Amino acid sequence: MRPANLPTAAADILAGIALAGGYPLHEVWGFSFLISAQPIVTACLASVLLYAGGVVLNDVFDARLDALERPERPIPSGLVSKNLATFFGFLLLLAGTGLAFTLSTYTGTIGTLLALSILVYDGIAKKSAFFGPLMMGICRAINLWMGFSIAANYLPVQYLWVPLLYILAVTAVSREEVKGATGSPQWFAAISYVLVLIGIGILTYLETGRLLWPAVFLFLWGVMIFRPLLQAMQTKTPDAVKKAVKAGVLGVVLMDGAWAAGYGPWWLPLMVLLLLPLSRVLAQRFSVT
Repeated sequence: MRPANLPTAAADILAGIALAGGYPLHEVWGFSFLISAQPIVTACLASVLLYAGGVVLNDVFDARLDALERPERPIPSGLVSKNLATFFGFLLLLAGTGLAFTLSTYTGTIGTLLALSILVYDGIAKKSAFFGPLMMGICRAINLWMGFSIAANYLPVQYLWVPLLYILAVTAVSREEVKGATGSPQWFAAISYVLVLIGIGILTYLETGRLLWPAVFLFLWGVMIFRPLLQAMQTKTPDAVKKAVKAGVLGVVLMDGAWAAGYGPWWLPLMVLLLLPLSRVLAQRFSVT
């Protein structure tokens, strides 16, 4: 299930809530408190289950290739049977979709679209050097939209290009984990990262007037993703590429933190930020890619 990656799915939900204008609060002795955390927790859990199901089924579809390139993975190593992994993956997708429907029909419909997109990526699109990364980016964009749907019921087109382009770039780089970097995906990622960083900064300032705290998140995010990417571009080794991909995946938390700091109440970026050390701890014990 790639446990280290799962907090990044929850971070997308929190960022989507922030972009939609936050979540209802009420005043108690001058302080703001949540009316109910249940919808937020449910949406985050639904997103995590959908992400986990997608990763499990990714290994199911890749079982034959992994036997050659990544024999240490659970299915080719014999730790888990392919049939059991298939059952578990679909069970996770169904559970995530079901939880989304408990929030609203609208959110459930988005969750269903996300589940179908995950299956398209795992079973079909990932075989293509272009459509694979594109479909992965679309999945992230839909995940952000699912968080947005908790507080608003329209399509946030102006924001969805950000996770789409970013994850497209990260996924393009990840396709070179086995053989090492060739150059083009890394340059594409570098340009995409710059566009995403600038795009978030400009959108946030124009729409909210906030600059300082979103800039802090963007700076930390830039340092986190560019250092290993530049290293991969220099050394071109598979190990360097894996580190660049790992930073790109975990960096989603800081990207979402920038959104939350720009659009949400004070507690949202704090909640997002707390997910990063959780991801880092889990990444020490479990594979990210």
